[in-house]
Amino acid sequence: MPRRFAHFFLAFTASLIPFTAFAASAAPIPVKVVVVTMFEPGADTGDTPGEFQYWVEREHLDTLLPFPQGEHPLRMNRDGVLGMVTGVGTARAAANIMALGMDPRFDLTHTYWLVAGIAGVDPQDASLGSAAWAEWVVDGDLAHEIDAREIPKSWPTGYVPLRKSVPYEKPRTAENGIAFHLNPQLVNWAYNLTKNVPLPDTPEMRARRMGYNGAAAHRPPFVLKGDTLSASTFWHGKRMDTWANAWVQYQTDGKGNFVTSGMEDTGTLQSLMYLAHAGKVDPRRALVLRTASNYDQQRRGLTAAQSLAETKVTRYSAYLPALDSAYRVGHVVVDALVQHWSRYRDQLP
Repeated sequence: MPRRFAHFFLAFTASLIPFTAFAASAAPIPVKVVVVTMFEPGADTGDTPGEFQYWVEREHLDTLLPFPQGEHPLRMNRDGVLGMVTGVGTARAAANIMALGMDPRFDLTHTYWLVAGIAGVDPQDASLGSAAWAEWVVDGDLAHEIDAREIPKSWPTGYVPLRKSVPYEKPRTAENGIAFHLNPQLVNWAYNLTKNVPLPDTPEMRARRMGYNGAAAHRPPFVLKGDTLSASTFWHGKRMDTWANAWVQYQTDGKGNFVTSGMEDTGTLQSLMYLAHAGKVDPRRALVLRTASNYDQQRRGLTAAQSLAETKVTRYSAYLPALDSAYRVGHVVVDALVQHWSRYRDQLP
């Protein structure tokens, strides 16, 4: 064996020792809820927060667990709630969820999964700081595309479904990993449990939302049911919003309504589906909550490019309130599952 490969093999084997030793010597830890967040720009506590920090601080995720095969160390509390950071994008999300699902330290067979992250929002459906429970999660990456400068004049978009020749061609072909339909009963339960949760509002948010048209855009933050488009490309603008609405309608046969734009959720759900095939998880227990940190398009008086230039992580117009909303709404569901675990372990709400 060449020396460099021998060194790699020894290092790789050594990295597995804690996991193989754990599997041989201890029973897996039963996990009640996994809170899935996507990014944390600094420390887990005490600085400018990302999606993970409020969960760490407020749910007392004080036990730090190494996770070298993933993006970020795991954290757990004494109530059986496990928190994780997947990293940004569908690929990182899929890799991290799969890594957790195959980790011998944990029993995830009865676990509920809560994706809790921020997103762009369609101003025709909701306002800054609002929280949307998704029943449909649709992939916005798997497709054919031609450059906008070469789109035929009769086409509404240069995006074409896989295996098709024109936009929104019928009959639709069902593709693995394009549209995920979450458990409607569980989604409705989560929504009804949280629909009256008060959400933070600020003078800055009130001023920003008046730059948009429509009653929904002008409302104070609220909880709703609304579907999400998951794409690793951070798209922005009115024309892209029109495409997102049409794409979600097409891929769900008219059942879904685009409300929020995320970047990871199809990767997470695809991994849960594969893990279910191996008997590791129950995908019927998955929830996706996205809160509006910014509108997905320009306000009156700006171009899409100008609006995109001011749309940066940690500087979104409702960044901190949206992070707060994700925790405020999500923790109601987490706490209900934990407090009534004797019922919800074996019986879904």
